Amino acid sequence: MDFNLSEEQRMWQKAVHDFVAAEVRPKAREVDATSEFNWPAVRKMGPLGLLGLTVPEDYGGSGVDAISMAIAIQELGWGCGSTALAIAAHNGLGCAPIARFGTQEQKTKFLPGVTSGKNRLAALALTEPGAGSDLQGGVRTKAEKAGGEWIINGSKAWITNASVADYIITLVRTDPRGGSHSLSMIIVPADTPGLTIHLPEKKMGLNGSQTNALTFENVRAPLGNLLGEEGHGLRQTFATLDGGRISIGALSIGLAQAAFELARDYARERQAFGKPIAEQQAIQWMLADMATQIEAARWMVYHAAWLKQEGRPFGQPAAMAKLFATEMAEHACRDAIQIHGGYGYSREYEVERLYRDARLMTIGEGTSEIQRLVIARHVLAQE
Repeated sequence: MDFNLSEEQRMWQKAVHDFVAAEVRPKAREVDATSEFNWPAVRKMGPLGLLGLTVPEDYGGSGVDAISMAIAIQELGWGCGSTALAIAAHNGLGCAPIARFGTQEQKTKFLPGVTSGKNRLAALALTEPGAGSDLQGGVRTKAEKAGGEWIINGSKAWITNASVADYIITLVRTDPRGGSHSLSMIIVPADTPGLTIHLPEKKMGLNGSQTNALTFENVRAPLGNLLGEEGHGLRQTFATLDGGRISIGALSIGLAQAAFELARDYARERQAFGKPIAEQQAIQWMLADMATQIEAARWMVYHAAWLKQEGRPFGQPAAMAKLFATEMAEHACRDAIQIHGGYGYSREYEVERLYRDARLMTIGEGTSEIQRLVIARHVLAQE
């Protein structure tokens, strides 16, 4: 279905799909097995516009609309969850805050390099070891002014792209008194002395997407690296995460679509009791549910993206889309394994990797439980 996509959006989808099929999907199993970042494919993404989805053309980006960005992340998810997560985080978390809140000088300095494919990527550091979802009260990493610099001390955990980044936008506490205006975002180049990027975490899935803990020990950043206004970090974070939820929803659809296609094809080929298992009603019902839920999730994600690009409130629809799409993807990948039977539990078959990759989506960028809180607050505030 084309979901009333424009001709330009359909052409974009085909271009991204063809690129992913040629450059990303064939490496997915190797990326998962070796935990090596797929730099060869990522280098080629710059000219295609995949590294500057949220960045205006004036600063080296492609500046596509929100639906086109969702399409791109969905196609990347279909090809490789690890690569898709890295690119989604780069665009939505690492580039978008500078494109939206940065000064012209910051945009000119930081964005062209990371959108070209010639340099490294971008990252955003929010989560801390003891904080999790409690950003307002849990952020302990602090930044203090000293002369013409910020001095940053603290630690971060579970930071996507940190070890493959040119810079890391870091959420810090700039007012020790606390409150909703006590946090700020500061752009920290990844090679700044005092910043330690620890070895990648050993994870259940998404092994080709680097995730690292960070330690800041008297890290110095120019005062001019403050993103937006001091004390606006929490608001900037929430605005950034709203957009990120659309991307994670789109990525989840890609994973589910890949699992569905593999399960459907396997069901057509696998013989049991003298006929293809696709003729068994139990298998047909699982495939029917998968197809239906994928289409429903796609509509929800595209709707949230459309609201975003129209400049309309999209926080609640984005949370709903992220909640439904991520939980749908996990269930779809589970059913794909079930259709494969014992083979589905083997690493020789792609559905095993897809299930491991999909599992994170209900946790990252706001857990399912946080999404339900966000949605509940919206609906309870309505008349």
